[in-house]
Amino acid sequence: ALEIAAAGGHNCLLIGSPGSGKTMLARRIPSILPDLTFDEALEITKIHSIAGELKHEEPIIVERPFRSPHHTISPISLIGGGRNPKPGEISLSHYGVLFLDELTEFKRGTLEVLRGPLEDKNVTISRINASLTYPCNFMLIASMNPCPCGYYGSINKECTCTEEEIQKYMGKISGPLLDRIDIQIEVMPVEYKKFKEDKPELSETIKNRINNARKRQIERYKEEKIFSNSELTPKLIEKYCIIDSKSKSILELAFDRLGLSARAYTRILKVARTIADLENSDNIESKHIAEAIQYR
Repeated sequence: ALEIAAAGGHNCLLIGSPGSGKTMLARRIPSILPDLTFDEALEITKIHSIAGELKHEEPIIVERPFRSPHHTISPISLIGGGRNPKPGEISLSHYGVLFLDELTEFKRGTLEVLRGPLEDKNVTISRINASLTYPCNFMLIASMNPCPCGYYGSINKECTCTEEEIQKYMGKISGPLLDRIDIQIEVMPVEYKKFKEDKPELSETIKNRINNARKRQIERYKEEKIFSNSELTPKLIEKYCIIDSKSKSILELAFDRLGLSARAYTRILKVARTIADLENSDNIESKHIAEAIQYR
């Protein structure tokens, strides 16, 4: 799931009990992010220069940013602002990752300000003497426990929360915000045998696949002036995400069963386009649609 997220620039939510590896996985995403293009590097460097975060020894930023603000962050620090409006964490994460660990610990009002920027890929800060627009095309990676005690649905430990407590806890994340997160996955604890027996893939191997998928996207969208599948507008989705009748039937069934929104429809198509790119497929097939649906 994180490979798909990195390849297409998709938002991702990791839900799991304490110790299942959510934070560890998220903090290792920079090791598989695709290489920056020169145009992307220039944009990132401009934003960090305006914010006064550019180091003298590093005149141009060559790696995708990874920002991980604490849950006590204010809405202004997150989206930008102040007396002299400066870029916030979402703009400093431009073409990189904004990681929100323990998502439910953030104030609801702080999280709600993300809704517009996640959709528009830019944020406008208005003051009496000026109105500034900063780009914020970032990957939102978030992690959270499934309940206050952290063990709802766990096969290893019994949950001690009441149904009311679980609903109140999950209610801290609004439906409209969840709707904007393309990939939502459950992270299960790793068994001891897996530690000893499994030989995991190296980040370098995964990154090569991601770089190939991103090159396909850059080539496909060179006339559209976008870099990844996550940036596709509804109009561009119609042009580049054509699906066959079997795929349409699967989507129709999913909508009836899961009660998905129109926004979820576009998100599924974007993720399916990325899955197809990772498989070096020019067309979106029914298996790609089915896989994209299971990530919601």
